[in-house]
Amino acid sequence: MTDTDRHGHAMSHTGQQALAHYESALEALLLFRGEVADESRALLAASPHSVMGNVLAAYLGLLGTEEKDAAASRDAFARYQKSCPAGTTARERMHIAAATAWLAGDLHRAGALLGEITVEYPLDVLALAAGHQIDFFTGDAARLRDRVGGALSAWPEGDPQYGRVLGMYAFGLEETGHYSRAQQTALAAVERDPRDVWGIHAVVHTYEMQGQFAEGIRYLDARTDDWAAGNYLNVHNWWHYCLYALEAGDTRRVLAIYDAVLHNDRSQGLAMELLDASALLWRLLLADHDAGPRWTSLADAWAARRDAPYYAFNDVHAVMAYVGADRIADAERLVRDREAWIADARPDVTNHAMTERVGLPVCRALIAYGQRRYGRVVDLLAPVRYRLNDFGGSHAQRDAVHKTLLEAALRAGRADTARTLVSERINLRPVCPYNWLAQARLSDRLGRAAEAAAARVRAEEQASSGAAALGR
Repeated sequence: MTDTDRHGHAMSHTGQQALAHYESALEALLLFRGEVADESRALLAASPHSVMGNVLAAYLGLLGTEEKDAAASRDAFARYQKSCPAGTTARERMHIAAATAWLAGDLHRAGALLGEITVEYPLDVLALAAGHQIDFFTGDAARLRDRVGGALSAWPEGDPQYGRVLGMYAFGLEETGHYSRAQQTALAAVERDPRDVWGIHAVVHTYEMQGQFAEGIRYLDARTDDWAAGNYLNVHNWWHYCLYALEAGDTRRVLAIYDAVLHNDRSQGLAMELLDASALLWRLLLADHDAGPRWTSLADAWAARRDAPYYAFNDVHAVMAYVGADRIADAERLVRDREAWIADARPDVTNHAMTERVGLPVCRALIAYGQRRYGRVVDLLAPVRYRLNDFGGSHAQRDAVHKTLLEAALRAGRADTARTLVSERINLRPVCPYNWLAQARLSDRLGRAAEAAAARVRAEEQASSGAAALGR
């Protein structure tokens, strides 16, 4: 008799001991906890031919966007497929196809296959979680929302994992602009389990996108024990905390958090953590804040990775570090390498189009910014700003590129472009101090002293609430 998981899905070639490890691994995966790796290894030690055990291991090798981990997983999965005994279910074969596509670099195909699984098996939480992350990596906000929303009604509210599914759904709602609904849903998820760091992350995004940074500071401060350590998302949530502190004007707090958590001599050099460090220091650079030797250390960490072309979103953040450290030659070398790579057509490799359509134009613009060729930055970024989502990430993460465009327009004297960009930002998020300071700078350039003074007052009024939340 074939064993089944807790939702009744058949688990071929998986004994009871391995099944227990599978369920524990899924729980750790949903909570972004390191135990997922240990449980995955224990699962395969107990049942080496477990279909879903090998599929889970393949997905784990891909979720960190680490090229070397993906290569190791690709080799391991190929060996498994050669030795896999007969007897798999239709659901498992779909998972095998999805893992194979993802390992080959076709994220869109993998996401579509996982979507088919979810339609037929909406309680397959691994298909939901893996598909959700693919939607994030490809910047597909509608699918990020609807993949989970389409399955949600099939989930009993009393299911222990229902709250984690709510947290995923909340993030999709936020990325598609449904901020009130997203916040309500994310808060409900965290109420079910305070350790749900993805749900906490969704709440944090709703505050960020509405400019409610004082509320965000208070929310994170009240739950520090639940999110600030012991999970794979803690560095990223600290990065969000720093974004709030930046809006409050507390650069000292930002740098203290950076040194303690985001990047230091104990950091492991993981791509997901390095990109947060780059994104934060780049925002400081745009605001003309001196980050000191941090840039050199960060650029060294990126260089030590020796990444081949794998994920354009990571490449952009590596270039940020090189430009911030004034290592333009390293940034240009990365760009030349990616240009050579895209010269060969790879229609089934998602990162090929990401790199060509978005990654390379953004990298070139960052280099131009470092060279103070601000007009060139505008010329490079303006045509791609409405397709930045194509190379993944969230609205909050991609805002570093949007701010680069605005800063370049201001510094290049492109008043009409700057006015348009400032107007867009203020009308979308009128309580953001950064937006009003940009308006003040634009008004100064146009000789409108009264407008500039009023904008600075608005910025100071809004920053003061964040400063109060930080205890300044």
